[in-house]
Amino acid sequence: MGIGSEQVAARAAAMQAAFVEAAARNEWEWIADAFYAERCEYVCEYAGTMRVRATSRDEIRATHYGRDMKVGWEGWSFPIERYATHGNRIITHWWNRGPGQRADGSHYQTPGVSFITVGDDGLFTEQLDLFDLAHQMHLCDELDDAGLLSPTLKANWVVPMKRKLIAMLERNLPD
Repeated sequence: MGIGSEQVAARAAAMQAAFVEAAARNEWEWIADAFYAERCEYVCEYAGTMRVRATSRDEIRATHYGRDMKVGWEGWSFPIERYATHGNRIITHWWNRGPGQRADGSHYQTPGVSFITVGDDGLFTEQLDLFDLAHQMHLCDELDDAGLLSPTLKANWVVPMKRKLIAMLERNLPD
């Protein structure tokens, strides 16, 4: 017997609450242990410029919720605004939310979506994350202009990612 729809919805709600807690603590690695099966697959496609793929809980902890969140992302949060479930699947709409707020009180943020498969034991067996990298780079420029972008994040992620995007998009452009 598979996992029930109420259990899947409960896991989605728990993940939503966990993201709030992780952002408050600026500690993300524990999410891998709390939500992911030992053998699972996590993929994030960075607009064709880079692919993060982890195939175990340890790899997810070492990449997505570890290395990728530790340096420069302080003050960022990734709140899940809403989710939907269907069978053993969860779709979440979340935000890449930078530190601070604009003068009008709005957040510096860009949207993202996750497609998650939940195993019979309630642990995630697959996840695909997607977000618009061009908008993310624009957001980082806004944060930089406001003095809110971490110099470490800019040097280690934003500038290299922009260069990868530019190189990829320049290919086969007419002169």
